[in-house]
Amino acid sequence: MPGVEAGKGQPAYVRTYNGIRPAGQEEEPILKIMRSAERTIAANDLVGVIPAAGLATRLSPLPCSKELYPIGLSHASEADPARPKAAGHYLLEKMRLGGVTKAYVVLRKQKWDIPGYWGDGSGLGMNLAYLVLDTSPGVPFTIDHAYPFVQHATIAFGFPDILFDPQDAFLQLIASHHSSNAEVTLGLFPVHRPENVDMVDIDSRGKVRQIMIQPSATPLRHSWAIAVWKPVFTQFLHEKVASLRERAEARPEVSVGQILQLAVEAGLNVNSAIVSRSPYVDIGTPEGLISAMRHAMDSERSDLAKPSSDCSGVL
Repeated sequence: MPGVEAGKGQPAYVRTYNGIRPAGQEEEPILKIMRSAERTIAANDLVGVIPAAGLATRLSPLPCSKELYPIGLSHASEADPARPKAAGHYLLEKMRLGGVTKAYVVLRKQKWDIPGYWGDGSGLGMNLAYLVLDTSPGVPFTIDHAYPFVQHATIAFGFPDILFDPQDAFLQLIASHHSSNAEVTLGLFPVHRPENVDMVDIDSRGKVRQIMIQPSATPLRHSWAIAVWKPVFTQFLHEKVASLRERAEARPEVSVGQILQLAVEAGLNVNSAIVSRSPYVDIGTPEGLISAMRHAMDSERSDLAKPSSDCSGVL
């Protein structure tokens, strides 16, 4: 753990996830256990967490969960006919390319079509498991539902209703995360309408200085859509969700971006990597859904549906 140098005659300090403490003072038990666990867990213990508990109110009514809405076509091989490709398939295949072989999909009870469609994940070359909750006041609460199963793992996170390029976005992000001492690494994308998203302020080395939640105007140019983080952030999110849980019904929905901003303020090392030259598309709105389907049709016409690292499209 990096130290904080003190003046002559003054005690040295060490940095923790929630500030600094005197070097001689015992670290909080839970953090001590977590730091030890991080040292002993293999670097390839990478687990995906995918939130799928939303109601898709902006698109209602839908014939299926929005994560399964057909966006494009999938070609298993040249000999096989094209088959419909569900929205969430794009996220899972990019996670798999990045080395994520197991993932938890967190969903609400009404969305049984998701496990019915993806099953155990073998069709994607992954091992999928499903965690079910009754209701969720926000994505951080949905993520935290996986806490007992993933608290000691490195997490790869993405939204199954957000489509993005390139194919190797997670591969880039995970490589950047492992090459740094960051506790969270955010995958950044250019944005044209900052008032609808979380804008990320970074320094010249990619370190996150601030996350601005849906600013009406800003000179910032990038938002985040995917992330990789260490167990220390999983614990941080767990504690914040616990403190919010009693008040959740009486306050507006809390976003992951707000939790990330709290982590920055608390001193966690939050880094970033620009993984794309193209904006992502959120299919959670009618406009986004139309845009995604249009891109998919264009890709089919120009034979660009095959995996590629090209950033010219969305899919």
